[in-house]
Amino acid sequence: MNTPAPTGADKPLPNEVVLVTGISGSGKSVALHALEDAGFFCVDNLPPELLREFLRLEHERSQRRVAIAVDVRSAGSLPHLLPLIEELRGEGVVIRSVFLDAGTEALVRRFSESRRPHPLSQQTTSTSPNRRKEDRETEGHRALYDAIELERELLAELREVSTVVDTSQLRPAQLRLWIRDLVQAGSLGLTLVFESFAFKHGVPLDADFVFDVRILPNPYYIRELRALTGRDDGVIQYLEAQPEVAEMMTQIETFIARWLPAFENDQRSYLTVAIGCTGGQHRSVYLTETLARRFSARSVSLIRHRELDARD
Repeated sequence: MNTPAPTGADKPLPNEVVLVTGISGSGKSVALHALEDAGFFCVDNLPPELLREFLRLEHERSQRRVAIAVDVRSAGSLPHLLPLIEELRGEGVVIRSVFLDAGTEALVRRFSESRRPHPLSQQTTSTSPNRRKEDRETEGHRALYDAIELERELLAELREVSTVVDTSQLRPAQLRLWIRDLVQAGSLGLTLVFESFAFKHGVPLDADFVFDVRILPNPYYIRELRALTGRDDGVIQYLEAQPEVAEMMTQIETFIARWLPAFENDQRSYLTVAIGCTGGQHRSVYLTETLARRFSARSVSLIRHRELDARD
């Protein structure tokens, strides 16, 4: 007896898809190029209503790893995207959604430098060519802020179910590296991301938990240690000799260990723990490295050093 060929919803779908989304100007093109270099077949701005059929055709033809960028240019279809993602996951497709974000000031600066219009600028500007040049520039600047805020509202629900990467202060090389690490971390279980940062440059937008370690003794004020980092032996030995550092480390570790099962039960893919100090070079780097090492036996643990990586 011949078995009929699968049709419609019965046709096979790929096992894993990376969905790249986020705020315009946050680096989606850079992320897609990084995934393409990693061997993914990438499609930019695929309308959500075509997602299922595209995945089916791609799986039947080549079974390549697939990355798809979806953004606010498909705003009319976005309300249907989240239910579709849940349907696909129910059919066994692992969809790893990465949401790129950045602070408003960083986005405004990027649009000003590139001189490209925001995709929603036509919906938020009333600038008339008959107005004075100064008035047009002022209204255009205000319209850009309005467009960014409107985009945040439209994408808010998608951000909630995605792994967020804050690109406000990332160079393209850093973003490519972080994206590569995310997709190589594996798709099963919860991945812990430990990130060091400097409070003087702002709190990362992608942090789920933020711990302030500025109250700990600072190696910066030891002349021999100032030029070193939290990965160097001299700084490590200094911090390990401070009782307050050990106590802070234990309390952070206990907190994360206590609530980690709840995040795993919530079927979260990633949990980002940000550790901040003044300059992002010594204390936060040391605690980030140590915590990642301690949790590595339990979960996949990634390390990010926002300020330190920018120096490399």
